[in-house]
Formats: sequence, structure tokens, C-alpha cells
Amino acid sequence: MRIAAPLALLATLGLAAAAQAQGLERGAQEGASRGEEMAGPLGAIVGGAIGAAVGTANGILGVDRRERFRIYALGERRPSIALAGPVRVGTVLPEDGVVYYDVPREFALPEYSYTIVNGHPVLVEPRSRRIVEVID
Repeated sequence: MRIAAPLALLATLGLAAAAQAQGLERGAQEGASRGEEMAGPLGAIVGGAIGAAVGTANGILGVDRRERFRIYALGERRPSIALAGPVRVGTVLPEDGVVYYDVPREFALPEYSYTIVNGHPVLVEPRSRRIVEVID
């Protein structure tokens, strides 16, 4: 048991370092809280690691709103900008030539904008112009 806790903690830290979406933080916090309620400190570590992985997979929008947002964004028929290479979380968009749109209130993401890159809707952190989620 003494080895399991540090290994789980290292796994959690590794997941946190690799994460590029806000879902990780939210998932880790919720998982740690639930794990601690059920199994104390070790449960918090394991719950945080599992919650982080699930939060990252679900992204910022989460599974339930992702498809609805994709349909909305593509239905708006916004022009797509062309970038060389794959569209990825963490990519910083150019300063010029990109038009950002407000995310509708129903998605409760006032801190983000969206645009279309290579035909894919993406959520963007407006100040940094960094892609935080690619909606496939």
C-alpha cells in the first residue's frame, strides 16, 4: 500500500502535465472529492487520477453537449480558415485572418469563443488564441 499511493500520485501528476483541456482539472477535482468520501486519502488520489482521465476525454463541453455544439457550429455555416497540419488542442491560431464567434449562452462557456479550422469547429481561449477543444 505504501508504494501504491506515491505511484497513483505520480500518475495523477503525469496526467495533469499532459492535459491540454480544462476538463482534466474539473474531472480530477470531482474524482478526488468522491474518492476521499468513499475511501479516505488513498481514494482521493485514485479518484483524482480516474476523474482526470475521464474529464480529459470528455473535454470542456462534455459528452452530452459536444454533438449539439458541433451541429450548431456547422449549421451556422461560418467560413473555415485553412491551417497546415492537423487541428489540435494547444495550437495557437494566427493573429490575422481568424474570425471568432461567441459561444451561445446555452453552452455556458462565456470565457471561450469558437471558430472553424480546416472544417472543424474549435473552442478557443480568446486572449491567447489557443485551441482548447476540437469538436469532431
